[in-house]
Amino acid sequence: MIRQALFAIALATSAAPPALAQAPDAQVTGTESRFEARGEHIVALINGELEAQDVLSERFLAQVPAEQFAQISQQLTSQFGAAIGVESIEPVNATSVTVTLRFEGALASGPLTLEAEAPYKVDGLLLRDIVPINDDAQSITADIEALSGVKAAWFGPLDGDPVFTYGDATRQFPLGSTFKLYVLAAASRAVGEGRLAWDDVLILDATSFPSGIMQNWPDGAPVTLHTAATLMISISDNTATDLVMRAVGREAVEAEMRMSGHAHPEKSFPFLTTREMFVLKASEQGEAYARADQARRRAILASLDSEEVNEKRVLEVFSSGRPVLIEDIEWYASMQDERRLMRVPAELPGETAREIMAVTTSLTDAEEAEWSYVGYKGGSEPGVLNLSWLLRDDAGQWHMLAVSHMDPTSEVDTSTLMMIAKRILALAE
Repeated sequence: MIRQALFAIALATSAAPPALAQAPDAQVTGTESRFEARGEHIVALINGELEAQDVLSERFLAQVPAEQFAQISQQLTSQFGAAIGVESIEPVNATSVTVTLRFEGALASGPLTLEAEAPYKVDGLLLRDIVPINDDAQSITADIEALSGVKAAWFGPLDGDPVFTYGDATRQFPLGSTFKLYVLAAASRAVGEGRLAWDDVLILDATSFPSGIMQNWPDGAPVTLHTAATLMISISDNTATDLVMRAVGREAVEAEMRMSGHAHPEKSFPFLTTREMFVLKASEQGEAYARADQARRRAILASLDSEEVNEKRVLEVFSSGRPVLIEDIEWYASMQDERRLMRVPAELPGETAREIMAVTTSLTDAEEAEWSYVGYKGGSEPGVLNLSWLLRDDAGQWHMLAVSHMDPTSEVDTSTLMMIAKRILALAE
């Protein structure tokens, strides 16, 4: 399903005494010692040396089953090596601290909560600030290489040599919802030329499918262009996206793609709405559309019954994990094309588009603090993942970090690629 690519290593909730280590609960009475002991148990659990039910509370395991915890742990250790120990614990209150765990290649920090009563199992854990250490471009390259399918990455100043690059910078990759940056650019141009205004009121007269919230809003709801554009980028709302596209016009978005300097814009034409993409891929018309030339595609869209596929059918197709025509029906850009695209919001005289891109950055406060501006858009569907940031350093120079992963045969993993992206970002330091 088209959705914004989100990332958080979220672990949440207590268990019988650990099986492969001495149970601390009968011996430890101090609050700080309890947290230190449980921190070490988390390290052992991440390394596969303890059982989840011995460390994590029932409430935690109800939210994050042992199998999911093990999968997240494997993602961490595959990226950053084994967990070594507890680096630090900073008290917050009687049942919560900020814990920092040391891995071979990173420090991972976040809130740790214990049950209020014995056996004081782990009731919550969110490792949301991961700082790579002893990392380098060579090890990042090796980890990208190990991913399935085809990959590309580019990080550096928009007008300059890259800090890090991987893959063919000219290869076209499906963007998922990152395509919405072209829609935002077209809307910004329309506002700049006086054809639209950010406070123009649009009438919600058609819906798409999740992600988003506007598909559940009442017909006829009045929405400003600014609100729709903000929802389009910040939570990747598909109905909001289609509403903005109707206001701007398909031709204007296609013109924006051309004007950005895109090397092969015709691969994305006709520029689909999200609902059109969903209907095509969830119906028998998808194969015919994929084989058709551009003129035939436009004819298919002109006669497309967008009501013929219900939400249940769409969700079945896009929740199956099976990629569907991702090399033929999508929105496409190479790393070079994305650099050209990012110059559009970077060079706009007004701040509105950049402010919209900055609502949701998928970075921690500490990571954002390294830059004077951070804007973000990500996108995915089964077999497709793109993560793209526009960044400005303290000297005022604009940068881009973008990574793409495509596998026509299987689902791709957001968490793994996000961790790799953040490791690439840390190379700037």
